[in-house]
This record gives sequence, structure tokens and C-alpha cells, in this order.
Amino acid sequence: MRQLLAALALLLLAACARPDPARPAMWEVTGPGGEHGWLFGTIHLLPREADWRSRDIDQALAGADLLVLEIARIEDEAELGAVFTELGRTPGQLPLSQRIDPALRPSLEKLYAETKAQDSTFAELETWAAALTLAQLANKQGNSDHGIDLAIARAASHLPRAELEGARNQLSIFDRLPEKEQRDLLNLALRDDRGAADEAQLAEAWRKGDMALIGRETRTGILADPELRKALYSGRNAAWIGQIEDLMRKGRRPFVAVGAAHLAGDEGLPILLEKRGWKVVRVQ
Repeated sequence: MRQLLAALALLLLAACARPDPARPAMWEVTGPGGEHGWLFGTIHLLPREADWRSRDIDQALAGADLLVLEIARIEDEAELGAVFTELGRTPGQLPLSQRIDPALRPSLEKLYAETKAQDSTFAELETWAAALTLAQLANKQGNSDHGIDLAIARAASHLPRAELEGARNQLSIFDRLPEKEQRDLLNLALRDDRGAADEAQLAEAWRKGDMALIGRETRTGILADPELRKALYSGRNAAWIGQIEDLMRKGRRPFVAVGAAHLAGDEGLPILLEKRGWKVVRVQ
């Protein structure tokens, strides 16, 4: 399930044998009353293990008293899959080939030929669920087992966890989209012809903490659609800010690890917190 969600965010490219060296972006957040927290950018899919630990990250994890993830039980694939099935399956759906832009039918047929899928594969899937599944089928590079949200969960196993959304709330964002927006999502999943070189560039941007490039990517693809951008990106960031502030004001020291795109640009968490009076300093 992480694969399905992550296919709509930053994807990455395969490489060779040794772990990829990485220095992903991280910020320290402080408040006037001694409040303290950290923001760390993850990537949900990687082709192989990344060497992402650093002295700054280890010090932050040692100073934190709470790990905050988008989904707290990130390892529980069974729970995520069950929620996806409950929310995403409704009998009586139109064939997928009738729900897409007719001009995209050749792309769908090509994907079917490559993956052995067919219209019957999506017979009961709502349009948003079909779009996420198509995105997963099209992605041959990433592996959620090497994702940094999972790696953070393992590295911070000594910390209690909290979540910003949870599996049900996260998938409900897609489930609540009007059918028109769901079909836009489906069409955009089929239109995404990003090549290996572009995926390599995105993976390198995460590894280097290149938030300018990541920020530009939040204006492309599905996030270039205003309604989808609000539902999947800017609206979620705005909802998370209050939760993070509330934790720090209650004396918690949260280490907040979310997809790196959520930390980029004027609508990213660091800028939003700064605008609300917090001191936000990039430390890596």
C-alpha cells in the first residue's frame, strides 16, 4: 500500500550494489517557550538501501521524545491493504477503458500488455483506487522495503509514535474526491511518461537535500492540477501544521518524518511554521 501512495509522490531510480550515500534535508524547529522539534524529509520508495544516517540526524533522534509519521503503523501492510480494499472496492464500476480519456487508450493497452493486467483486474475498483494501482504497476524501480519512512521507524524504535493522518484518513482523501477529480487522477497516472533520467534526478535531489528541485516537482504531474494539489498536498500540509504545533506546545519534542515534497516551497511545512512565528533552521 505504501507503494500505491508513494507512486504519486517522489519516485526514484535503481542503481548498483552498495547503499546510496545520502544527506537528506532536515530542519530544527524552536519556539519562544523552549519548544523543540525536527522536520525530516523521507522518500517512500527506493530501489535499494540508502546510507542516510548522519551525526545531525542521530543527535535529533536522541533529543526527540516522539516519532511522528504520516501513518504510525507504517510496517503493517495487512492493515493498509485491508483499508484500501474496504474503501476502494465498489461493485458495478465501468470498465477502466471507459473511464479514461479515449486518447489514452493506447497507453492503457500498452500497460496491460506489459503487466498482464486487463479491464477485469479493475472491475470493482473505484477510479481513485484504479489510478493508484496503475501507478504501482507502472513503477518498476522503487521498493518500499528500502523506503526511508520504514528506515526511520526502525532507527527510532525506542521512541513512541504518533501519526498525522493514519491509513484510513490518508486513503479517505482519495475516496472523497469527486468522480471528475478521480478521473483526472487516473488520466494523469497514464500520462506520466517520466523517464529513468528524470527519476534518477529526483532520487539524487532527495539524496542531496535539493529542496529547490523537489519544490519544482510539486508543481508538475498530478500536483499541477489545482483541485488535486489542494486535496493531496497543500490541504494536507495545512492540516498537519496545527498538529505539530500542538505537540510542541504541550512539551513534546517531535521528530516529524514525512515525504520530502511536504517540506518544499512556500506551502511546505518549514515555511508554514516560520510564518506562524516559529524559528525554523535547516540543519542538514
